[in-house]
Amino acid sequence: MSTALLEMSRQLEVRDVLKTIVVSARELLDAEYAALGVPDDHGGFAQFVVDGVSDEQWRAIGPLPRQHGILAAMLHNEKPERLADVREDPRFEGWPDAHPDMSDFLGLPVRDGDETIAALFLANKRCPAPGGGCGFTAEDEQLLGILAQHAAIALTNARLYERSRELTIAEERSRLAHELHDAVSQKLFSLRLTAQAAARLVDRDPARAKGELQQIAALAAEAADELRAAVVELRPAALDEDGLAHTLRSHIQVLDRAHTARVTFDAGPVRALPAAQEEALLRVAQEALHNALRHSGADRVAVRLTRAGPGARLVISDDGTGFDPHAVRRAGRHLGLVSMRDRAGGVGGRLAVHSAPGEGTTIEMEVPGG
Repeated sequence: MSTALLEMSRQLEVRDVLKTIVVSARELLDAEYAALGVPDDHGGFAQFVVDGVSDEQWRAIGPLPRQHGILAAMLHNEKPERLADVREDPRFEGWPDAHPDMSDFLGLPVRDGDETIAALFLANKRCPAPGGGCGFTAEDEQLLGILAQHAAIALTNARLYERSRELTIAEERSRLAHELHDAVSQKLFSLRLTAQAAARLVDRDPARAKGELQQIAALAAEAADELRAAVVELRPAALDEDGLAHTLRSHIQVLDRAHTARVTFDAGPVRALPAAQEEALLRVAQEALHNALRHSGADRVAVRLTRAGPGARLVISDDGTGFDPHAVRRAGRHLGLVSMRDRAGGVGGRLAVHSAPGEGTTIEMEVPGG
């Protein structure tokens, strides 16, 4: 039981949690089949996960079941259903032709407070020995009830995690939208004005018109660079495939080409870190680079990633105008500092900001590893 509960608590994706619950329940109670359905608001199931049925069988069974019969009873009643033969229950309405034959049955709702968030059921308990009695027992029912309580917690946590991730993605997209408006839109507006000026000068002052056209070319190149950099940030980083150091290096190479400032990256030997820590380091690096390249007027920006015990240390330094962190906080302009501190704290790390007017800025983040 403890192994099953631990495995459930480790999962963050809803689909993975559902599968872990079903597999754990079937193995724990030694059943031939197990399934878990998450109801929708239209009389069906938003998700339905099975264990003990092959992929070929599942495809042959056809569409997901509707909320009727025994399934409906588990969704709308708080009590478990333990039957010696589900086929003899008056609520039984039959199965599709390809559905495996089931007899003894144990099902119960998975509840979060007063809300039923799923229905879990098992079928065909294996006989312990030839000639022994089959069928689920009261002890099985109690054991499954304990598992269902922990399943509700794990499923609720996974939903909160996915919702949090969706909000984070929405925030990232919102920030990029502002960047496109503030940077690219302004460049395009300048392009329009410069083009109008060049058109007026073509006949009476060709030399000045040529200068304006050269300015148009420069503005167009800058706009393209701004857009390219924004698109790079919008794409999900391939941390799983490439690792943090390689992902950072690729990102910085693009920024170095897209901006007039020199952007460099140096990395020592760094251990692989938990996924959440690597993502936090990457996002903090992106935010710090964004500030340095768009707001500081820096000529050089250096990024360094090194090992720090079992964890890692990230340092982003620029030679720009710098700022007073306390004054920025009082003025309500955080330059992403709050977000960066939140990201560091969220993975057990720390973030330090060193800056002063005229002295550039250094942002240092350290995570403990895992």
